[in-house]
Amino acid sequence: MSSLQNIPSYRKIWDISLPIILSLVAQNVVNVTDTAFLGRVGEVELGASAIGGLFYISLFMLGFGFGIGGQILIARRNGEKNYAEIGRITDNSIYFLMALGLVLFLLIHFFAGNMLRPLISSEAVFKASTDFLEFRIFGIFFAFGNILLRAFYIGTTSTRVLTYNALIMAGANVFLDYALIFGNFGFPEMGIKGAAIASSISEAVSSLFIFGYTFKKVDLAKYNLFRFGRLDWKVIKTTLDISVFVMLQYFLSLAGWFVFFMIIEKSGERQLAISNIIRSAYIVLMIPVFAFGSTTNSLVSNVIGEGKPNHVIPIIKRVAILNFAIIGSVVLISAFIPRLLISVYTSDAELINQTVPTFYVIMSALLLFSFANILFNGVSGTANTATALLIEFITIAVYLIVAWLLAVYLKLSIELVWTSEYVYFLILSLLSFLYLRSGNWRKKVI
Repeated sequence: MSSLQNIPSYRKIWDISLPIILSLVAQNVVNVTDTAFLGRVGEVELGASAIGGLFYISLFMLGFGFGIGGQILIARRNGEKNYAEIGRITDNSIYFLMALGLVLFLLIHFFAGNMLRPLISSEAVFKASTDFLEFRIFGIFFAFGNILLRAFYIGTTSTRVLTYNALIMAGANVFLDYALIFGNFGFPEMGIKGAAIASSISEAVSSLFIFGYTFKKVDLAKYNLFRFGRLDWKVIKTTLDISVFVMLQYFLSLAGWFVFFMIIEKSGERQLAISNIIRSAYIVLMIPVFAFGSTTNSLVSNVIGEGKPNHVIPIIKRVAILNFAIIGSVVLISAFIPRLLISVYTSDAELINQTVPTFYVIMSALLLFSFANILFNGVSGTANTATALLIEFITIAVYLIVAWLLAVYLKLSIELVWTSEYVYFLILSLLSFLYLRSGNWRKKVI
């Protein structure tokens, strides 16, 4: 049995997580800026950006899931000190992601309207959503490039560059949003189309930066990186054996949230606008949880690669404690200033007041999420991604049934509909905990 004295310290966990937190903060400036600016254009645009954005992200998560699978493999090879294999994983993943990006681009370009038409009641929201997607989809290729290098840097626990990359993307998006949504600095006033174009261009700028940084700063020979040889189906298949379940899991998760918003849309444009504000604020406040989840995933895979499976549970416990301390502080501070935070997204006093009760619901849900996400990422980090997919499927199914009952069948207020988040996190926590405690994950070999 390996000694537990060498498990990563709280300081080491924090050093890995902080750049991911900062990068996610900067990336979410894109989401906050779009929502805040469009909230001043109109409620239709605010609701449409939620639907169009979630539809795009649901497809984007297919690539993100592949990147997480690559990250698990990169971390495992990093733990084994098999550095040359990391480049082969990365290069072949680029081939796969660019092909996937082309398929998704064509799907949205030709069929987005047909897919959204049966789901949206409001003609105005439908038109604005399709306008958004028409321009937003151009960013998918650059987004997938960013995903791949994010997997490389997190998998090798060299996360500092992610902060710089995200700051560049956020800065570009704020400037372009202000210019293109409202028609400032001599640019045309494009409204929701401008928000989509701004997001796509900012992804392109950040992609150029992170690839340039990698070529200049990383020891390409050590990792056998960017050789761009012939396509190796064996490497892609190995990555897909892990990634396909993560891809489906992330798609299912975001598609579930998309369906949740379709349920909300049936309640009216005001309820949809409130929910989009909540969604944007929720994602920002989730940032530390997502960052510590990525750290958990990478550390678990690294220590298994080092031949230290007994470190897995202590690492998960240590990350969970640190994560709860951080997110608890965020929740405590936010609970005292709800109107100030909501006013970032809208200046409508009535809309702010109607949003506050739902804001308090998500504050308490975040405390549950702080544990659920760490446990779930622990399952993914062991490379048992098929089990993670099954856990996600069960959780999403129950979550959507509860949401439909609350919103459509019982026709309850919007804040009570959002209490379905409690159900989601409780089930996710319980199923992940039971699997980790079973020890079945030790049998997985990749």
